Amino acid sequence: MVLASGNSGKLAELAAVLAHAQITLVTQTDLGIIGPEETGLSFIENALIKARHAAEVSSLPAIADDSGLCVDCLQGAPGIYSARYGDGSDAGNRAALLDALKTKGDGPWPAHFHCTLVVVRTAHDPDPIIAQARWDGLITAEPKGTGGFGYDPIFFCPDQNASAAELAPELKNRISHRAKAAQRLLAMLRDPLT
Repeated sequence: MVLASGNSGKLAELAAVLAHAQITLVTQTDLGIIGPEETGLSFIENALIKARHAAEVSSLPAIADDSGLCVDCLQGAPGIYSARYGDGSDAGNRAALLDALKTKGDGPWPAHFHCTLVVVRTAHDPDPIIAQARWDGLITAEPKGTGGFGYDPIFFCPDQNASAAELAPELKNRISHRAKAAQRLLAMLRDPLT
């Protein structure tokens, strides 16, 4: 199945979960596919755009992830623009977010990661499989940890008393928004009517 992404972090997280279903992922980058412009206004719309494009170009089933960080006091921003909220780099995006939060009082600030996973069997699949999940936490001004990617160093998980970047990969692959959505997707792939 083609993963409609070139993000190595997403590949590692999804491959770990989907291996249980004996699904092997290859990234669209590995196939020389350039991703489409994400013109949707929601995670679902953007995931469908990416999955349909990868399926069209590769003639293979495709899976796409559209995910992001939603901060309550910023009306859900950065949301669908999470990957390009600052300069597009992990550090730049985190800096832009923390800069935007300076006017919102002292942190930590309630937030959640959201993940939408979409599977299409063909580019024109009228019945895509869609799984969604969220991971609640807090944004902190002080980055902690060296694991993960993106906003993980400033996303604090109260139930773990650690940032997402401080979590062992095995734990993160069980409790994150992407892990939860992937588990739901696995159940739907086994029984599409669930």
